[in-house]
Amino acid sequence: MNSKLWIKKALSTCSMVAILATYSMVALASDAKATGELIVNGNEVVTVNGEAAKSGRTIFTSSIISTPAETGATLNLGKAGSIELAPNTSMSLSFDSNTVNVVLSSGAITNLRSAQAVTVDAGGKVSAVNAGDTVSATAAKDDDNNKKKAAWWPFALIFGGATAAIIWAVTRNNGADLGGGTTVVSPNR
Repeated sequence: MNSKLWIKKALSTCSMVAILATYSMVALASDAKATGELIVNGNEVVTVNGEAAKSGRTIFTSSIISTPAETGATLNLGKAGSIELAPNTSMSLSFDSNTVNVVLSSGAITNLRSAQAVTVDAGGKVSAVNAGDTVSATAAKDDDNNKKKAAWWPFALIFGGATAAIIWAVTRNNGADLGGGTTVVSPNR
C-alpha cells in the first residue's frame, strides 16, 4: 500500500511540473504586439487589409488602410501616437510602441501626436513628419516627375553608343581571320 501512495505522489508531482512548465513557456513565448484603434470620421466604412472596417476596429502593424471619398479616419496607436487620414487615402502602416512608419500611396495624412516623428515614404520620397504636420502623396509624385524629365540623357548616350557599334560592325569587311590562310573545303559545294 505504501508503494501505491509513492506512485500517486510521483505522478502528481510530474503532472504539476509539466503543467507549470507548459504555462510558463506559453507566457514567455507571447509577444506584446502593438495595437491601435480605428475611428472612422463619416458614415462609410474604411477598408483594412481589404476588409470593411468601422469605428473601434483594432489595427495591427503591417496593415493596409484605405479611406473612401468624403470619409476620413483617425488611428490611435497608443504611446506611438495618433494619425489622421484624409479622404481618398491609401497607405501601409507599421508601428511599435515608439515608432510609426507609413508608406503613403495616395491621399494625405496628418500627424496629430507622436512620441517620435512619423517616417513617411510618399512615392519614394522619405520624410519625417512631426506632430501637427501634414504630408501628401501628390506633392511627392510631382517632385518625382520633375526629376524624371531631366534623366533622359544617359539613355540617349547608351542608345547612341549601341547605334555606333552596330554601324561599325556592318560596314567592316567580314574578314574574319580564324586560322590563318588555310582553305576550308566544304562537302556541300
